Amino acid sequence: MKVFDIYSKRQKKLMGDVPDVYEYDYIPEHLRVQIIHIIKDLIGLYDKNKSEKYFGAIHDIICREHGILSSEIEDIFNVSYTKRVLDFILKEKIEKVLDSVELTFNFFGTSNNKDDTTKNISNAIDHLIKELNFRFREHGVGYQYESGKIIRVDSQIIHAEAVKPVLYLLSDPQFQGANEEFLKAHEHYKHGNYKECLNECLKSFESTMKIICNKQGWIFKPTDTAKTLIKICFQNHLIPPYLQDQFSSLKQSLEGGIPTIRNKQSAHGQGSQPVNVPQYFAAYQLHLTASTILFLIEAEKTLT
Repeated sequence: MKVFDIYSKRQKKLMGDVPDVYEYDYIPEHLRVQIIHIIKDLIGLYDKNKSEKYFGAIHDIICREHGILSSEIEDIFNVSYTKRVLDFILKEKIEKVLDSVELTFNFFGTSNNKDDTTKNISNAIDHLIKELNFRFREHGVGYQYESGKIIRVDSQIIHAEAVKPVLYLLSDPQFQGANEEFLKAHEHYKHGNYKECLNECLKSFESTMKIICNKQGWIFKPTDTAKTLIKICFQNHLIPPYLQDQFSSLKQSLEGGIPTIRNKQSAHGQGSQPVNVPQYFAAYQLHLTASTILFLIEAEKTLT
């Protein structure tokens, strides 16, 4: 990871000139340029023709999804697609920047490295992703690239201790459905769709329990709700008896956590007064879901 503790950076730390809260609506020019340097290193792992092909596809996706027509000047002067995408990162609003970064790392990532038998490219990409995420944190911009997605980060401690481990565990093919739902919850959260975020959190929570039940051969119905699934997990000693006594309120906490929040806030008709799910409430739900899924998967590993 190409990060250096230079003099000016040390001075900023000494003077307290470092961000202590996350920014979500603005990406400073300094960070934009650093991202370009990272992407240039990424491009250097491939031959020029392959890189231009990838950026052509990325440019097409950005233009289609954001309703942009290619500039006539760029077409006339045959401006490369690589430069056009990098210009999105340098000059456009934050949504296009994040979309461009996500798509770039996806196109140049593991899905395009099947011929990388020595793993040299994969290792290099991992280091560049680490640097990208470090630069986001360094500038106090609350986003990270994890599991092929740009996700919003509200608490670095919770993200490091709960969200990131869960994304790693759910990347196991056995948990594909739960993983997709958890990532969808993050995607909805990032775009301010907080009701949809709560719905996907519950789906991921329930899917995780169903997958554990399947793996262990515990009988359940596909239509079983979270409350029933939690009961099955306890009945089959997913939590050892001696811990059940110690954590006597755990079952009540699980039942009264994710499902209750989702049901009261988003699952039913809104009536005459629209229900407004605040951002901090959705953030709590995401963190609660991550912690609970992590707890369940780690507990299942201890079963014989």
